[in-house]
Amino acid sequence: MAPHLLIIWHSRTGSGEALARAAYDSAGRSTQLIAAEAVDPKYLLDAAGYLFVCPENLASMSGTMKEMFDRCYYPVLGRIEGRPYATIISAGSDGEGAQRQIDRIATGWRLRRVAEPVIVLTHAQTSKEILARKVLTGQQLRQAEEIGEALSEGLADGIF
Repeated sequence: MAPHLLIIWHSRTGSGEALARAAYDSAGRSTQLIAAEAVDPKYLLDAAGYLFVCPENLASMSGTMKEMFDRCYYPVLGRIEGRPYATIISAGSDGEGAQRQIDRIATGWRLRRVAEPVIVLTHAQTSKEILARKVLTGQQLRQAEEIGEALSEGLADGIF
C-alpha cells in the first residue's frame, strides 16, 4: 500500500471543490485528488488515508458523495480497517447531518478519525444564494490547507 492521502470531493456550486483543491495543494506530492463520481474501490484500497469533502444538501451529504459510498462500501469492507480519515463539509448553516452520515459510514468501515470535523459555513439561506457559485474566504480555505497538510504529513511520518 502506497502511503498516500486520497481526497475525494463533490461540489455543485464550487465550495467543495475549492476546499478539496486547497487541501490538495498543501498536502504535497503523495496525495491524489479525485471527484466522487470517478472513484471506484481500487482508489480506496490503494490509499493509506482519506479526506472526504462535500457539501451538505438538505441536511445530508450530497447525493454524488453518497453514491460513491454506496458503490464502494461492500467491495472494500474489511479491507481498509484502521486507516485514518478526516472530513470537510461545506454548508449554508449547519453541516452536522452530512458530517454524521459520513462518520457512520466510516464507523462501518472501521476507519479512524484523526482530525476534528471541519464545517465551513457559507451562510447561504435563500434559493438564489444557495444555488449561486460560492467564493470562499482565505480563512475558510486555510482550514482546508491545514487539514490537507496535517493528514499528508501524518501519513508520511507514520503517525497514522
